[in-house]
Amino acid sequence: MKIGVITDCLKQPLEQALPTARRLGLDGVQIYATTGAFSPEALTEERKAFYKNLLRENSLEVSALCGDMGGYGFEIEADNAVRAEKTKRIVDLAEEFGARVVTTHIGVIPSDERNPRYSVMLEALTGCGKYACAKGMTLAIETGPEKADTLRKFLERTEGGVGVNLDPANFTMVTGQDAVEAVGILKNYIVHTHLKDGRRLDPELNPETVYHAFAVGGVEELNACKGFEELPIGRGDVDWDGYIKALKEIGYDGYLTIEREAGDNPCADIEGAIKFIRTKL
Repeated sequence: MKIGVITDCLKQPLEQALPTARRLGLDGVQIYATTGAFSPEALTEERKAFYKNLLRENSLEVSALCGDMGGYGFEIEADNAVRAEKTKRIVDLAEEFGARVVTTHIGVIPSDERNPRYSVMLEALTGCGKYACAKGMTLAIETGPEKADTLRKFLERTEGGVGVNLDPANFTMVTGQDAVEAVGILKNYIVHTHLKDGRRLDPELNPETVYHAFAVGGVEELNACKGFEELPIGRGDVDWDGYIKALKEIGYDGYLTIEREAGDNPCADIEGAIKFIRTKL
């Protein structure tokens, strides 16, 4: 398995974050592509060439692009045409940079398939998935809002090109599901993973409440939640030995991409995470 980092977590402009990732000895980076300097609408051909060269100079791959647009994901039918088109442009951009995966939060999949929101989300993801699949790529749903079995059943109803970005801490912190168990349930769909740790503080925590607060207030609102806490890798409740073993058993050999959204010194936490996870591989 390879180790990467989400460049935004380094709290540096991308031009500085790429050399930093190289200095840390990482194999690749995941880059946000929905807004800012690396969004499809902002990247001229000249800037694309600049970033491609910078990646080469620092011997880095793009593990995935992040196509998370915030808000309610694909829950609201009236928003989905615009969001789907933007997602497809990010898939195009990922292909151009040699990445085979675009990750995103899609909203909260209802456990009851009769919920009207279910068909709305399924239609949007099926369309985006077909587009990605035609390019040999995968739109990877980040885990967190629902149990693994609910997500697996949803994936089974799409028509290709939709997979999983497995974040073990989101299971641990928000749904209260064992991440090792989740690997077994989602094994046929895992194409990318995040490395993050944390602890659930409220056993009655409602994942839908958490992610809808995130939809309104972003990461700041998420970090303000008192029902869980994100912690440096190795200090939370993720069973790292069991998790890495489970990934190996299913034949996963892709990226473990470090994500640190909280804390006073994320760069130090990222360095600690690299050292920690290397002892598990």
